[in-house]
Amino acid sequence: MNEVNLAQRRPLSLSKRVLLFVALAITLSYLLMGQLIQRAIENHFEEQDIDELSVITHAIEEALIRVDTHSRSLEEILDKAVSGHHGVIYLVLNQQGHRLYGPEDFAAATDHDGLTSELTKAQTLQSWEHDGKTYRVAVSSVTVRDQRYTIVAAIDINFHLHFLEDIEQTLWIIMFLAGGLTLLAAAYGIHQGHAPLRQLSDSLSEIQADHLDMRLNEATVPDELVSLVASFNKMLSRLEDSFLKLSHFSADIAHELRTPLTNLITQTQVALGKSRSLEEYRELLYSNLEEQERLTKMVNDMLWLAQSDNGLLKPDWHCLNLAAEAQATIEFFDALAEEKNLDIELVSSDCYIMGDKAMLRRALSNLLSNAIRYTPRGETIFVRLEQQASTVSLSIENPGPDISPEHLPRLFDRFYRADPSRQRQTEGAGLGLAIVRSIIEIHEGSVNVKSENGLTRFTIVLPSAAHDTLGTLIQSCPDNQ
Repeated sequence: MNEVNLAQRRPLSLSKRVLLFVALAITLSYLLMGQLIQRAIENHFEEQDIDELSVITHAIEEALIRVDTHSRSLEEILDKAVSGHHGVIYLVLNQQGHRLYGPEDFAAATDHDGLTSELTKAQTLQSWEHDGKTYRVAVSSVTVRDQRYTIVAAIDINFHLHFLEDIEQTLWIIMFLAGGLTLLAAAYGIHQGHAPLRQLSDSLSEIQADHLDMRLNEATVPDELVSLVASFNKMLSRLEDSFLKLSHFSADIAHELRTPLTNLITQTQVALGKSRSLEEYRELLYSNLEEQERLTKMVNDMLWLAQSDNGLLKPDWHCLNLAAEAQATIEFFDALAEEKNLDIELVSSDCYIMGDKAMLRRALSNLLSNAIRYTPRGETIFVRLEQQASTVSLSIENPGPDISPEHLPRLFDRFYRADPSRQRQTEGAGLGLAIVRSIIEIHEGSVNVKSENGLTRFTIVLPSAAHDTLGTLIQSCPDNQ
């Protein structure tokens, strides 16, 4: 059902969209062009008819002028007034509206249809149908020797109308054929225009998980696809980097889990090799318990990071005095520091932030335990806090061997160790710094590391509490912070 709904909601293909637009544009353009052509021809015929009717009317007017100067009768003169014109009918009326000349049926038709009353305006054109023919009629009034005459001249325009009908049919045929050919050409052009997309699709289909190093050549695609190819190449780079990290992560998990599991299996096999005393079994169980606790901590850290990656961890926001949190963390590690004959010195003033107390203490604990682990005996670890304009900076600095520059960018990766031999000399699983980075990012801060001249410094930068509400935030902090 979902597949059917998706198919029904699928938008039109690019080719169909372009073809529909082209078809609409062609239809509107051709219809407008056809109307303009037809109207231009009609106007041309109207102008010809007006000119011809003007000549006929002028000839009849001259004939009326010659009536008194010739011995011939009015009808004889008017009968010969117009020559060389075909399909012409004309009617002459006196001032009283009585017919002086013209066919009786024409006069009767004009009287019957009310044409005379409608055509008394000077130089007015009308259309009139009679005996299956269509006429264009001009009515004009002339005055000859104080006598007012009305001249009604009509010419047959059936030839024009037939020609216009033929032109209209021809235009429809031409527009239909031209539109069809244009659509075929557009479809072919669209097909050819999509050729780079098809080639790009073929290139993309060749990319497999074991060929993520492939990149598309931006120089071989049209300008419109350059940004798409560039974006795809960037995506491939991110995928390759993520895939490599995932591959390394899987290998690291296998390596980290294998060591404690191997220890458990080996110790259990040795214990089962022969009968042992109760004390020996107790020691074995304690040893196994240590490995199991180590496995549990590793799994819990991995689950915590997975929840952080998927946005499942919701910080419990409170106003915190970061100096007080750092002091509490240092006091927690006093015993361990004394055991290694180390001093931890806090240099700070009150710095307030919004954060989750448990998360921040965990991040500080990971950094401080890491500093204690790698600091030579008898040295001092410095913890410094500094209030800046809109941020709070906390740094933990310890003396010890420098970390090579090529290792610094990856120190916060999961299971990463600067020692490529993977010889474990500490209890860490390589997840502590990854957890620190995740916690700081949740608090919208940043963490970085520098190691030079025998000093290693981890620096955390966090947003400080807003200045306009600082007093309220400080009052909301518990006194025991």
